[in-house]
Amino acid sequence: MNFQAKNIRTFVGAMNYKESRTFYQELGFEEVVLSPKMSLFKVNENLGFYLQDYYVKKWCNNSMVFLEVDDIDKCYQELESKGLHHKYKYVRLTPIKQFDWGRECFMHDPSGVLWHFCQFE
Repeated sequence: MNFQAKNIRTFVGAMNYKESRTFYQELGFEEVVLSPKMSLFKVNENLGFYLQDYYVKKWCNNSMVFLEVDDIDKCYQELESKGLHHKYKYVRLTPIKQFDWGRECFMHDPSGVLWHFCQFE
């Protein structure tokens, strides 16, 4: 590339847009409403994703988002303490697993999108 990339964001679908917006707010993302059918959810100034009021089951169930964190133990404790996997019907939280390259835990959002929270070793 002959240019410097500044950011990369994925688009995430929502089976129930209102519910997904609330889920991501409760997860700790900051919402920036862009239109009635799309919001930017930011974890900090440079990291975020677009949530859209659009749903295709096969697409959402095969979508994954990878978020590298500095402390996977602290991340998992926070995810567990929020209790979102008890509050939302389709949200699932999987405990930390060890891999050759690092450790990660997993969370499915209300629409089936799989989040990887990872710490490289």
